[in-house]
Order: sequence, then C-alpha cells, then structure tokens
Amino acid sequence: MRKTMTLSIILAAALGCSALVLAAPGGQGFGEDGGWNGGHGHHHGLMALRGLNLTDAQKASIKQIVQQNMSQMKPQFQAVRQQRQAFEALSPSSSGYQAAAASLAQAEANLTSARITARAAVTAQIYNTVLTSAQQTQLTAQKAAFQARKAQWQQFKAEHPAQSTSTSAQ
Repeated sequence: MRKTMTLSIILAAALGCSALVLAAPGGQGFGEDGGWNGGHGHHHGLMALRGLNLTDAQKASIKQIVQQNMSQMKPQFQAVRQQRQAFEALSPSSSGYQAAAASLAQAEANLTSARITARAAVTAQIYNTVLTSAQQTQLTAQKAAFQARKAQWQQFKAEHPAQSTSTSAQ
C-alpha cells in the first residue's frame, strides 16, 4: 500500500512538472531545429517560457539573446576546458600537480560565478524586454505553483521516509 501510494505521488509530481515543459504547442522547442535550447542545457530556467504562448518575434528575440550570451561565454568555457585537460594530463607525482589543481579550482569557481551572473542577466533581459506584462504575471504564477508543489513533495518525503533497501537485501 505504501509503495503504491509513494509511486502515485511520484508520478503525479512528475506529471505536474512536465506540464510546464510540454505546455508549448506540440510540446516542442522554439524551432524545428531545436531552437535556442537545442540540447545545450545551459539555460534550464528558460524552459518555463514554453508555457507562455510566445510569438514568433518573441522566440526569435529570446534565441538571439541566448545565442549572444553563449558566444560571449564560449571563450571562458574553452579556456577552462583546456586548463582541465592540461591538469588531467599531469601525473599526480608531478611537481606542479597541486598548484595546477588549485589553479583549475579557481578557474572553475570564476567560470561558475560568470555563468550564474550571465544567466541572471539573460533572464532579466528576457523578462524586462521581451515578455509582456501578462506573460510576466503568468511566469510568476507558474513559478509560485512549482514552488508550492516542491514544498508539498518535501513535506511528503519528510512524513513518509523511504524504507531502507539494506534490510530487504539481507
């Protein structure tokens, strides 16, 4: 009974979350070619825009904003990737191994900071220059509904802790 109830809750939560993603006509991305979200995965927060009935002009503006941001961030991503590859090529017994690790860690931290800041700038630009006031209101309502579902799920998990799998393996 408990397993059936838990499974039902999990499926209901999954369906609720997927409704936002599939709210676009046909459940497709912004373009036939995958559009601005064509598998890059860098702007998951923009997925909520799919349910806002964006016009073709709005979709084009959003795609341009995101592509511009990606092209600005690309050199920094490439630099960190090269630094990571150079570090991975080092032997742990190399004299500069620890210094290279520290340098890579700092580069990764700087990239994360730049990525989060850039994502916030993209989101603000889209929100303030592309979306209508009705779409802004709808987006805010969608976000609040998602947060409420998330809180309900957290409460359910706290009230119904999962059974330990180690006892069933014995």
